[in-house]
Amino acid sequence: MLIRTEQTPNPTTRKFLPGQPVMDTGTRDFADEESAEASPLASALFDSGMVEGVFFGRDFVSVTAAPGVSWTDLEPSVLETLLDHFVSGAPLFRPGSAAGIHVAAEPSFDENPEDADIIDQIKELIETRVRPAVAQDGGDIVYKGYKDGHLYLSMHGACSGCPSSTVTLKRGIESLIKHYVPEVESVEAV
Repeated sequence: MLIRTEQTPNPTTRKFLPGQPVMDTGTRDFADEESAEASPLASALFDSGMVEGVFFGRDFVSVTAAPGVSWTDLEPSVLETLLDHFVSGAPLFRPGSAAGIHVAAEPSFDENPEDADIIDQIKELIETRVRPAVAQDGGDIVYKGYKDGHLYLSMHGACSGCPSSTVTLKRGIESLIKHYVPEVESVEAV
């Protein structure tokens, strides 16, 4: 099995492509070791002590190095862990019940029902134009809300903490969405 490695715009994050699906649907972001307990693969990556974040995309795994960790030291460990996981056919997530799951409250934007058409246009643009482009860089971007001309998005994976994410958000995503949906005045990360 060959796992391709790609650099991302975020110098602390690398994208690993195992040549097979990682997630059947959706994405999953593990921002810390505690959240990684849901996945044997994410836990194994954090066990190195050199990982600060793990993100599962449709066909890739993004790994963020802990502060001060060199990719020269980390990459062989990540590749070994990924190879072990995918060759063994181990499950991506641990079986369990919903009893231990805690979902943090999402920020509320009290969307106006009159904005339903605008919100539908925004969501369509995000799904068809923005998310596929962001996934190529090892990340994801998720709609969080729209209120009074302000669009709120959440960045995950390689996009989270990336030095160029603000530029991407403002110059790329904001200008694209404002072009097609002029009611949008600004795009903010939450």
